[in-house]
Amino acid sequence: QVQLVESGGGLVQAGGSLTLSCAISGGALSLHSMAWFRQAPGKEREFIAGISWSRSITGYADSVKGRFTISRDNAADTVYLQMNSLKPEDTAVYYCAATIRNIWYDSAYDYWGQGTQVTVTS
Repeated sequence: QVQLVESGGGLVQAGGSLTLSCAISGGALSLHSMAWFRQAPGKEREFIAGISWSRSITGYADSVKGRFTISRDNAADTVYLQMNSLKPEDTAVYYCAATIRNIWYDSAYDYWGQGTQVTVTS
C-alpha cells in the first residue's frame, strides 16, 4: 500500500519561501506521477502542481506559475514543492498525491498524504 507523508509546512511572512517534501513508501516514486494540491478554509481543494513519472513533465496552476517549482528525486523517493514569493492567499493545507498514470495535470489521483499546513502572514 502506497503511503505519502508531507513535511516542511509552517509559518512564513509574505515574500518568503518554503520547501515542502513528500516521501513515498510502499511503492517506487519512479513509477508514480505526483502532484501537490491545497485547500484553504472554506474553499475547495485545488491542483497547484504536477510532475509525470516519465520525463518529469511538469504542470502548474496559473496562481502559482513562476513562483512554485515541483521536482522529484527518485533515488530518495521524495517529491518537493519549492515555494517562493509567498502571499497570504497561499495559506492552506497542502496535500501530496500520487498516481500510476503518466500525468502532470489536475486529475484523479489514487493516493493522498495527510497534509501539511502553510500559513503566510502579511
